[in-house]
Amino acid sequence: MNCVFCEQVIGSEREIARNELACAFPTNMPIVAGHVLVVPLRCEAKFENLTEKEKLAIWELTEKMIGVLKRIFGAEGYNYAWNEGRNAGQSVPHFHLHILPRTIGDSGIYEYEPRKFLYRPGERATIPDEELAEISSLIREAL
Repeated sequence: MNCVFCEQVIGSEREIARNELACAFPTNMPIVAGHVLVVPLRCEAKFENLTEKEKLAIWELTEKMIGVLKRIFGAEGYNYAWNEGRNAGQSVPHFHLHILPRTIGDSGIYEYEPRKFLYRPGERATIPDEELAEISSLIREAL
């Protein structure tokens, strides 16, 4: 399987930080200035398939990036996201965490409403409490 991160980015001059199991680099399609990706060095598409050490390495680099992005870009907040699976919008088959440093007046969207991004547009009905309780019970039982 072809992976642009493995073939062109990891180990290149674009890489800005690295630890034993992960690295960070700026995305080539930034939403705001300083938009970076943190990825495991091992090519794995799904978060659930990463080892605990890889997950920890990703979080360690994420913390490092937060401090740097605050100093360099004056970040006052952050958006974090990943897409997993083609039907969820994942276009590169390598797990990658997006970190977007946010400042007042930047070019990103401020009024984040998940229904506008993740669900069908327009109005959606609120689920009745009884149905939510049933869903909660099913999930708790599966745990």
